[in-house]
Amino acid sequence: MKYFHYAAIALTVITANFCCAAYLKQSAVPDTQGLKDYYKDYFPIGVAVSPRALHTDEAGLVTSQFNSMTPENAMKMGVIHPGEHQYNWRDADSIAAFARRNNMKLRGHTLVWHSQAPGWIFKDDNGQEVSKEVLLQRLKEHITTVVTRYKGTVYAWDVANEVISDRKGEFYRNSPWYRICGEEFIEKAFRWAHEADPQALLFYNDYNEISAEKREKIIRMVKGLISKGVPIHGVGLQGHWAINEPSRAQLEKTMEDFTTTGLKLQVTELDISVYPKEHEMRARQAGDSATAFTAEKEQRQIEQFKMCFEVFRKYRHALTGVTFWNISDRYSWLDNFPVRGRKDYPLLFDKELHPKKAFWSVVQF
Repeated sequence: MKYFHYAAIALTVITANFCCAAYLKQSAVPDTQGLKDYYKDYFPIGVAVSPRALHTDEAGLVTSQFNSMTPENAMKMGVIHPGEHQYNWRDADSIAAFARRNNMKLRGHTLVWHSQAPGWIFKDDNGQEVSKEVLLQRLKEHITTVVTRYKGTVYAWDVANEVISDRKGEFYRNSPWYRICGEEFIEKAFRWAHEADPQALLFYNDYNEISAEKREKIIRMVKGLISKGVPIHGVGLQGHWAINEPSRAQLEKTMEDFTTTGLKLQVTELDISVYPKEHEMRARQAGDSATAFTAEKEQRQIEQFKMCFEVFRKYRHALTGVTFWNISDRYSWLDNFPVRGRKDYPLLFDKELHPKKAFWSVVQF
């Protein structure tokens, strides 16, 4: 009986080690193959980063999995240009240096946006709203200074961001930029960016692109810019989606419609929330059982990521990049949004930086 007992223990240990090895093979980040390697014949795979993350263990994940980066916040106007005569280059410079050291592409984000714009840019010394002439001059100075600084490092810029309205019957977003300058600020932003760096690719970037109504507005604006000879080279489709949208038909239609512009397309801010869009969840609080990353949510996310990348590969002739918005489920801008206290799990790597099952659905094709 003693020998039988030891043999049983040995068999249990061997079995456990085998299972553990099998688990690690599935869970550990591949030694030689990253997302960028699986998609090397398709398009670059990017990720949005913060300067802080590049000083943590996430930096290794960034370099092993991705070949393009976007500063999540460090190049936004309010961060990089907080005062009229003050620029904050530290964070943006650190990300640019990381990209150069690791031979990674760098996308600039974003030159003009209604959100995270510094309050001073719209006001004079007396706190009154500035004139159109003053605001356009300030915008020109900002774009020229920022784009010139990163010339040769940033290969593409999100020039104008989210200027199209989500409201029915309203074309342009009623932002301070539009109220003071009209639509002219959009065209001028592209022209000034091109003057500062003629080699950079210039994108218009927006969300809710899967909405037929908003998509039509974006395409109409973009084609209008093209007809005026404005130097616009691409359209950024943000891709903030969820387990219940878009459908395959909706995504196929979105991609097909945007190819009619003749411009390069990029998915610029991809994440897939594990919560169905959207408003029915606003009343829930942290600790609610509905916020758990359940097996059902996991499976739906796996299927959604798989479908999206199947469509992306189909449109490889037009799609020139896919960028994930944040590195891993350790942190996502969707945490606490739109529900305070709610954790989301919208990316391909978990909080321990291991690939999730959704990762394999993206790379096994």
